[in-house]
Amino acid sequence: MAENNDFKPDWISAPGDTMADILEERNLSLVEFAERMGHTPKHVNELLRGRAMITIETARKLEVVLGASAAFWMIRESQYREDVARIQGEEPSSVDAGWLSELPLKDMIRFGWVKPVPRFADEVAACLRFFDVPDVGAWRETYRGVLEMAAFRTSSSFDSQPGAVAAWLRQGEIESMSIDCKRWDPKQFQKVLSNIRSLTRKKDPSFFIPELVKRCAECGVAVVIVRAPTGCRASGATRFLSPSRALLVLSFRYLSDDHFWFTFFHEAGHLLLHGKKALFLEGANMASTKEEKEANEFAARVLIPLEFQAALLNVRVDSLEVIKFARRVGISPGIVVGQLQHVGLIKPNQLNTLKRRFSWGNYFS
Repeated sequence: MAENNDFKPDWISAPGDTMADILEERNLSLVEFAERMGHTPKHVNELLRGRAMITIETARKLEVVLGASAAFWMIRESQYREDVARIQGEEPSSVDAGWLSELPLKDMIRFGWVKPVPRFADEVAACLRFFDVPDVGAWRETYRGVLEMAAFRTSSSFDSQPGAVAAWLRQGEIESMSIDCKRWDPKQFQKVLSNIRSLTRKKDPSFFIPELVKRCAECGVAVVIVRAPTGCRASGATRFLSPSRALLVLSFRYLSDDHFWFTFFHEAGHLLLHGKKALFLEGANMASTKEEKEANEFAARVLIPLEFQAALLNVRVDSLEVIKFARRVGISPGIVVGQLQHVGLIKPNQLNTLKRRFSWGNYFS
């Protein structure tokens, strides 16, 4: 007789039931539990009753306070929400269908961000789990700032779809969770950036990316490389996930050393210059705001310090001269070419052979 693994009971158990069992075993009161979680007793009571959703931040706290892993609590939460919807007889709505059409679902599956599932309802549930939200309304509320930012950046050369941008940013958050970061230290980060310049001369991303991630993590910055899905034309983004932890996402979209490194230092400039509350999202045609100009100037100064700026303007349009200058400054020749093109000293089609090109197939997942 074939085994039936599709067991769907007509009862449900909230994650709070598991919490309550652990609290009873450890003889912890509601007040003590709330203090250890850093929540109010009212909010903890809502968690126990299943009325408050377990976010990734809450799951991490539960891991510390109660011992089970954050992944356990997130899976427990997801299963509970699915069971509630099933027992209440909720069917996927036109709202769900419209939302899924906004997401780059094919690429999300192809890149391994979500697993392929057979039914539409399962696709909705999988994407909600991916974004760590209980429903589409919560998704729109959570990512409202992202959607507005993406809409603001839209132009003929930065035609991004908000849902695709949100998915790319969310995957950046997920991948950053595995990075062990120290507390945000802007002074140390400023110092480290000067040392990171030498990585631009390394040819192999399998060497310089892990080293870049390591050095930034020591300053409280989680750097992740996330391939942009269809509909997302972003090159980089920065935001603070908490007052002590920054996220810097790079898409490596153009797969060239000059663009990758300038984008990295541009985003680093945002972290140092523009506070902890804003999300900065950049594409091919960065907006001409005060902040973007400041970040551009910051990146240019770090890559080619002021003492070399005059010499840059006098570099002859010759491959050997550019290579000599790059060696003198301590950066890759491709970056020098990119800066010469940026200031208009050479044409966009000149000396591009000095730019190092990469391939997703060879180096990245």
